[in-house]
Amino acid sequence: MARIVVIDSSPLIGLAIVDGLQWLPKLFDAVFLPESVKQEVLPGKAARGKEAIAQAIASSWLTVWPKPIETRLEIDLDAGETDCINLGLSHTDDVLLIMDERAGRAVAKEKGLRVVGTAAIIGLAKKQGLIASAREVFEVLHSSDFRISAAVINQVLVSVNE
Repeated sequence: MARIVVIDSSPLIGLAIVDGLQWLPKLFDAVFLPESVKQEVLPGKAARGKEAIAQAIASSWLTVWPKPIETRLEIDLDAGETDCINLGLSHTDDVLLIMDERAGRAVAKEKGLRVVGTAAIIGLAKKQGLIASAREVFEVLHSSDFRISAAVINQVLVSVNE
């Protein structure tokens, strides 16, 4: 298991939509988000699930990264993705990024960081017995405005025997 798990805004929102934020402390010891990610989803934002995200932060298992994030890489991504990647680059020994955006994932992987997305977290939740059906969770996401490619969903469903 990764020592440091860092989550970006899209997976936070996606997991909040399916009531999946509660899975994170069962899958990982602690999950961090940069202040910039918090600002993308909380106060005054129209992000879906912001109440669940605020509650997860208040419960202390979802924690805003407590130190300044060193700029290791200047990249043309949004502030949250950039901070997640820079945080990861500062702790490359044992970091897992939870990030959905294709460009951010590509940069992170190019720099040698481990990256998973919302779909993989749903798959892990199924494998750990936290949910009865990954397919049902994907259907809830699909009925919202949250998008995951059919190929990625199918890959996860095959991996969890659904």
